[in-house]
Amino acid sequence: MFKAKTVMSTNLITVKRQTPVYEAIRTLVDHNVTGLPVVNDDMTVAGIITEKDVLKLLYDTENKSDKVEDFMTKGVVAFNEEDNLVDITECLIKNSFRRVLITSGGKLVGIISRKDIISYILKIRHQDK
Repeated sequence: MFKAKTVMSTNLITVKRQTPVYEAIRTLVDHNVTGLPVVNDDMTVAGIITEKDVLKLLYDTENKSDKVEDFMTKGVVAFNEEDNLVDITECLIKNSFRRVLITSGGKLVGIISRKDIISYILKIRHQDK
């Protein structure tokens, strides 16, 4: 059985709820990522902010808010680092999101994207090619 911790990326780039949203957008662009975990001070998951979430800024003509917490997705799907990679893959197939957060002891420890799983498939299936 392949576990989440086998594939997850642990070099995490995160933001906090109070991070200015334009700082989060700059982080997305500078690091060429499509989503950032939003964490509390104790590294528990508060949400995620994605490219899709910040598209709303085009319509925010009054600029009422400038904090990540006002744009982030709060209902985040997360798995434990010991969870089966097949379950995570099925979740990504059935849903439109591109990544899931990985936790241990309730704290964020990693992230798995569709690309991570695809790279892993290539590695295990075509090692000798």
